[in-house]
Amino acid sequence: MSTLITFEHPLNERVRTFLRLEHLFRQLEFFIQQEDPRSSRCAIWALLDIVAVTTRADVRNEILKELDRLTGNLNRLATQRGIDTEALNEVLDDLRRVTEGVQQLNGPIGHRAREDEFLKAIAQRSSIPGGTCSFDLPHFHYWLIQPTEQRQTRFNDWLLDLNPAIEAIRLALSLMRSSSASRQVTAEGGFYQEALDAVAPAQMLRVTLEAEAAIFPEISGHKNRFSIRFMKPELQGRATPHAEDIQFRLTCCVF
Repeated sequence: MSTLITFEHPLNERVRTFLRLEHLFRQLEFFIQQEDPRSSRCAIWALLDIVAVTTRADVRNEILKELDRLTGNLNRLATQRGIDTEALNEVLDDLRRVTEGVQQLNGPIGHRAREDEFLKAIAQRSSIPGGTCSFDLPHFHYWLIQPTEQRQTRFNDWLLDLNPAIEAIRLALSLMRSSSASRQVTAEGGFYQEALDAVAPAQMLRVTLEAEAAIFPEISGHKNRFSIRFMKPELQGRATPHAEDIQFRLTCCVF
């Protein structure tokens, strides 16, 4: 059986931010569970990146707008024939639950980590190559050699106002990904382009390939049009365009 790999591309800034945060959440959760102090270092870097992303964007309001959009779309589906009402109500209940979780947050998302003096000191030194050595940040070095349970307790505290956002973003992206069926298309000469429906704008694209094809897509696009150029990685130097026809599965996540 062939191994499939999927590449995703956001078609608006909100989804772009959500995908970046999801990527960072996954790193954070993986490294938090490891006992090695070096994993705690990696978890700290992921947490600091999350803080940076949430500082630049009003993520709380963007999440609430997206949850409201999804709830409205689902409520309109309720009047259509053939809809599984029980399944629909379960999803609507999930949306209401995560919406309430985000609404009940006191202050901006990531506020606890953003205002923590310990993390601020690490963030200031992390911009310097090798700037978080033990002689630069002895407090950080001391913290890293503490028992695993103690480090995890500190992480849990920093995540108190991030967990509702994590859950909401995951639900929103899950609904987007499952909203449309994939279809098989052909990129002639390794290139594919398509116009999008401006009335029902797509949120993101998903390109699924067989890993054995040994190529990857470079995707560019916006709400009206997108293009995909398939590239072949080289052992040395830059990747080169794949000049042959290639079949792949495309999903335009419209919901």
